[in-house]
Amino acid sequence: MAYEVLVLDIDGTLTNSKKEVSPKTLDAVIRAQEEGIKVVIASGRPTAGIKKIAKTIKLDEYGGYILSYNGGKIINFQTGEVVYNETLPEEMIPSIYEEAVDNNAGIITYEGNDAIAGNGIDKYNEIEARINGIGLREVEDFPNYVKFPVNKCLLTGEPEHMAEVEQKMKDRFGNFLNIYRSEPFFVEVMPQNIDKAYSLGKLLKHLDLERSQMIACGDGFNDLSMIKYAGLGVAMANAQEVVKEAADYITLSNDEDGVAKVIDKFMLNA
Repeated sequence: MAYEVLVLDIDGTLTNSKKEVSPKTLDAVIRAQEEGIKVVIASGRPTAGIKKIAKTIKLDEYGGYILSYNGGKIINFQTGEVVYNETLPEEMIPSIYEEAVDNNAGIITYEGNDAIAGNGIDKYNEIEARINGIGLREVEDFPNYVKFPVNKCLLTGEPEHMAEVEQKMKDRFGNFLNIYRSEPFFVEVMPQNIDKAYSLGKLLKHLDLERSQMIACGDGFNDLSMIKYAGLGVAMANAQEVVKEAADYITLSNDEDGVAKVIDKFMLNA
């Protein structure tokens, strides 16, 4: 069965160490779309932080999709149609905030083109804002400010500390929310069951396709679910070891056009 869908994480996968899509990778992604392959960006980034990359690889021209917030939201980037949207229970925001404060972790969520910080601004939530090209501002009363639907909260801090925070968050909220690290310094707080694999299942149903027709490429902890789920799960050479162990195939690194190699080897047979 031919592969019809190519799912790409952004950071460490589609983009190189300079956070750019290289000419070789861009050419391969465009050629794939010209052959009718549906390209999906699947990222932990907020929607606003994906749009520039999506335009770079011309998802708006070819009808590709963006899956943001680690699967919390899926949009047809050509039409703007929201295919899937899942938000955190509003009544849980104060408790999530409380846990972040008690554990000396930063906490942010997203509003339009801004990241909203609730427990101080640190170098890690600054990294999140910079990577996404969005603003970062702190609000005085985070629980009372966040009275609008949000797809996720992100807790930030030093890597060793965040490993402990992740476990404490799971102990308290694991039966109600999906909690995991996407980077050593980021703990994602998501609606229950939401991860990239679950939401890609929703997209495949929308497209009337099977997971055996999908290739997924990634490098981080939050890519693990989709790499296990895809018909062909691909880890970048620069991926976390646990991701490589779960993958069906390990390609070149993001600085060596590993995505282009996958497209040519498995989709275009160049």
